[in-house]
Amino acid sequence: MIREIELRNFKCFEILRLPLSELTLLSGSNASGKSSVFQALVLLHQTIRENEWGSRLILNGDILKLGKVQDVVNKIHGRHGFELVITDDESSYRWRFSGERPEMSMDVHCLSGSGEGDSPERMLNRLLPFEAGATPSICKTLEFLTYITAERIGPRDYYPLEDRITTQAVGPKGEHAISRLYRLEDNPVHEAMVIGSVAPTLMRQVEAWMREFFPGCGIAVSPISRMNAVTLGIRTSDETDYHRPINVGFGLTQVLPIIVAVLSAAPDDLIIIENPEVHLHPAGQALMGRFLAIAASTGPQIVVETHSDHILNGIRRAVRNKTLAPSQVCLHFFRAPKLGFDQVVSPQLESSGNLDVWPEGFFDQFDKDMNHFAGWSE
Repeated sequence: MIREIELRNFKCFEILRLPLSELTLLSGSNASGKSSVFQALVLLHQTIRENEWGSRLILNGDILKLGKVQDVVNKIHGRHGFELVITDDESSYRWRFSGERPEMSMDVHCLSGSGEGDSPERMLNRLLPFEAGATPSICKTLEFLTYITAERIGPRDYYPLEDRITTQAVGPKGEHAISRLYRLEDNPVHEAMVIGSVAPTLMRQVEAWMREFFPGCGIAVSPISRMNAVTLGIRTSDETDYHRPINVGFGLTQVLPIIVAVLSAAPDDLIIIENPEVHLHPAGQALMGRFLAIAASTGPQIVVETHSDHILNGIRRAVRNKTLAPSQVCLHFFRAPKLGFDQVVSPQLESSGNLDVWPEGFFDQFDKDMNHFAGWSE
């Protein structure tokens, strides 16, 4: 499990040291750097997947398109490069990347922690698991991480069936989720995630959790004859037939990739999710917080970026109910860089679900509005 990420001169950060836990929640104002934390990890993942024999960091690929060196290096302190340090349960691994500002990829200058004395051209390759035991576990974590963006695909009439290599993750937009569900439909789900008396297989548990979010929901994935594709049928009541996804609520197809990704994850996987609350009503958002907390207790490491106080409160309730220990949750509140203020504040959860501090701007808009209506503030 990744215990800490350190960024130096990456985008808006001069220096950032961010602890991670089984479940980590990133929140804060827009354009305050939350997504930059994800992007640093995903850049390594993207380079491994798309340029495994190269020796340069790929800034523009199928997952991320970050532009040029000048777009990813801190404009005040960074000049031509940035550093990334990842600390896991085994060691710390440091990469330094540099390049001319108009370039669209970056040289790897040094790597420590997983192979002292390597030549520069091999440094990026050391991330790859050439054979069992040859490289540290961080390599597998980075290669097979799941990254789900806030901009997920909407309803489709059919979904391509992908090769099993492609469907090792649901895809950044959830584009491989239905293919992954179809191929792994009979795989067992962790017992802590199993609902009621429903069969403990991926297909049936995905459907059961969808019913938690959308009462009466049913799903059916059917192959299309003579095509490498499947259809997704969704119903919203046991009394109705299955409908095309376009004819049901948009939220169903936004939540489905998250549920598939989480329930099909291996114990040591890393799952990064942007805005899991998209198109969910408040009760569904709170349930999403609880769902992610239960999942984090079963092994996968989950990092979430959210603007939803309901997601936060679902996690707080899970801690209060002892689904997770307070030490298994990290909360980080990001603020725009400003002289004299910490860019990131990290409230600590107590076993009661309460926070030790409540920073200004941290999910407090409801209280501010109620104070206004009560006449206590302007």
